[in-house]
Amino acid sequence: MTRCTPALICAVAFVAPGSGADAPKVVREEIEWLDVWVPGNSNKELPRVLLVGDSITRGYYPGVADKLKGRAIVARLATSKSLGDPVLLDEIKLVIGQAKFDVVHFNNGLHGWGYTEEEYAKALPELVAALRKGAPGAKLIWATTTPVREPGKPDLAAAKTDRVKARNKLAGEWLAKEKIATDDLFALTIDKPDWVSGDGAHFNQKGTAALAEQVAKAVSGALGAP
Repeated sequence: MTRCTPALICAVAFVAPGSGADAPKVVREEIEWLDVWVPGNSNKELPRVLLVGDSITRGYYPGVADKLKGRAIVARLATSKSLGDPVLLDEIKLVIGQAKFDVVHFNNGLHGWGYTEEEYAKALPELVAALRKGAPGAKLIWATTTPVREPGKPDLAAAKTDRVKARNKLAGEWLAKEKIATDDLFALTIDKPDWVSGDGAHFNQKGTAALAEQVAKAVSGALGAP
């Protein structure tokens, strides 16, 4: 048996939970946030829609809810968490079990720049599995991630937009195999610099209205004829 004496320092290696080789890589932003809105819980007649995304989704949510008023109850889950962050799945599970959703329109791609595109794509099946488990029978619609522009300028922020393109391509290839519909918000906005706000990432009133119109149309198609 080894004894520790003042002249002998005994070193013991402690492994913290989650610090092993199999622990997931977690990249956090300086500020993380979660915004959830689940309205109309007393209404048992209308179908329910869940919009999953980030602050872009949060921006067009009111317009979508308004356009589908009387046809569907629209909820939202907007978050800063990226594919690759296990907390994203926790947030999905927290919200998706609160109601029976008939359509889930989802996006993820403008956060988590510390994850490679390969890590991003590798995490996508887990997200889809969580959506399918929490909303069995729901029609899923994937929304492509929108481009990023230079703040205050119409020019694309090349480095980030190239990464957005790569993420959209990888996601689209896998989702096509899963027969999940795509709502191409990237194509809608790529040639519309006048739709973008001063920060280069978010949209002004005109752009937000256009996004809401297209998302509502995609969701309406999934709901079927009124």
